[in-house]
Amino acid sequence: MNRPLKIVAIVIGALLVIVIVIPFFIDANAFRPKLETEMTDALGHQVKVGNLSLSLLMGGVTADNISIADDPAFSKTPFVQAKSLKVGVELIPLIFSKQLHVTELTLNQPEISLVHSQDGEKWNFSSLGNNSTTQAKTASPSSSGTPNLSVGELKVRDGRLTISRAGSTQQPRVYDKVDIDVTKFSFTNSFPFKMTASLPAGGSLKLEGNAGPIDPNNAAHTPLQAKVTVKQMNLAASGFIDPAAGISGIADFDGTVASDGHEAKTSGTLKGEKLQVVQKGAPAGRPVQLQYSVAHDLVKQTGRLTQGEITMGKAVAHLTGTYDAHATTTTVNLKLEGQGLPVDDLEAMLPAVGVILPSGSQLKGGTLAVSFSTTGPMDKLVTTGTVRLENSALAGFNLGSKLSAISALSGKAPAQKDTTIQNFSANVRVAPEGTRADNISLIVPTLGNATGAGTVSPSNALDFKMKAENIPFLIQGTTSDPKFVPDVKGIAGSLMQNALSGNKNGQKNPLGGVTDMFKKKPPK
Repeated sequence: MNRPLKIVAIVIGALLVIVIVIPFFIDANAFRPKLETEMTDALGHQVKVGNLSLSLLMGGVTADNISIADDPAFSKTPFVQAKSLKVGVELIPLIFSKQLHVTELTLNQPEISLVHSQDGEKWNFSSLGNNSTTQAKTASPSSSGTPNLSVGELKVRDGRLTISRAGSTQQPRVYDKVDIDVTKFSFTNSFPFKMTASLPAGGSLKLEGNAGPIDPNNAAHTPLQAKVTVKQMNLAASGFIDPAAGISGIADFDGTVASDGHEAKTSGTLKGEKLQVVQKGAPAGRPVQLQYSVAHDLVKQTGRLTQGEITMGKAVAHLTGTYDAHATTTTVNLKLEGQGLPVDDLEAMLPAVGVILPSGSQLKGGTLAVSFSTTGPMDKLVTTGTVRLENSALAGFNLGSKLSAISALSGKAPAQKDTTIQNFSANVRVAPEGTRADNISLIVPTLGNATGAGTVSPSNALDFKMKAENIPFLIQGTTSDPKFVPDVKGIAGSLMQNALSGNKNGQKNPLGGVTDMFKKKPPK
């Protein structure tokens, strides 16, 4: 071995000895009070760390455990607990001056619990950065009241995030495999961040953007701009939609969110499969797309839907309105408008909104027009409005066979195998107690014009009183197996009324003599 190589080997060996020996002369636990104090000052919540060990090869100090106390108004248990904390430090000041200069913080496998207050005004992390919430008597913050802590890199690895609401009976939502990367973190400036997580019941979430400066009065109102990407999200379990709505399905989402600390604006495109809109509905047979824009008031927890285009095939409907999420259950006031919607594109959506057609039948052709208003809490929604169907057909449903007795009375020929619907319109009210349809007008060429009203129970039982060509009949049974029966009482009443009022063809009323007796004036 030549001389230069020997020198290099000696230097490397000496460095290895230093790396191995120095940790025995530096007690990392001596820095624990300083580390706890600085983190407590910065977060405004009491911070506790476990046993510290120095690793020059890893470039920092490692703590076995760490906990961050919750806001006392929410809980006495920590809202963050992690198995280990890696603290990246500047080695030269640590070795020669025993000064702790933190450059990186990494939480490994933390359990993070986020709790929304019952009134919806605050979160348990809202007081982060507010020194008034701690009991620690440490160095005072900056004159502005905002901590001056800055860290080059702040990371979370393989975390678990639990989100719940105080006083709610709903199950908390759990997000696994949470990874967060923040660079140039500071309470007083904006900083870039990235976050990825696994969603409840499958799917993934990715956020990337900038946040800050941290609002010292309410960290939840910190300004934020980010791009949001969601894949294979289970709508019912995601936490983005109130479970009381009964909405379910699998969706992908691409959009943005921008908040100035007072109002958050979000917009994007949601593409859903197997979508179900009502609790007793069934998954839609084809994809649905929603392009929307929402403005949300962070203080009042209210918002307005300024754009909502619902697309299925060539059918496009428009959804607008407002909501109030400050209470345990969200309340809404929405309007849905759609004109000239192709029935062939909408037919697969009918099960999703709870519309069940007779077994083996299918709507084909024509257009649909709807105008609905939906109001109330998500678990007790009431929808009212009008529906109009034109030039369509109920394929696979033989109305003639169902109405054979009524057709004989009216003199109309029985309908063919497929029931042609020239026009159908009604005023509709849908509520938890069932559906009611009034002012029904149905024009079937082979039957004539039918009118009436009735109800559909939550179990899909039918109770309709109708009249076709002045022949009363009832619709009973269920939506999947309707029963059309003559209204005997109604027919008798109609016949009696016709007899008493005379024959339209000029023939003498057989009961006219009786009625004339009551029309004669009494003798004087």
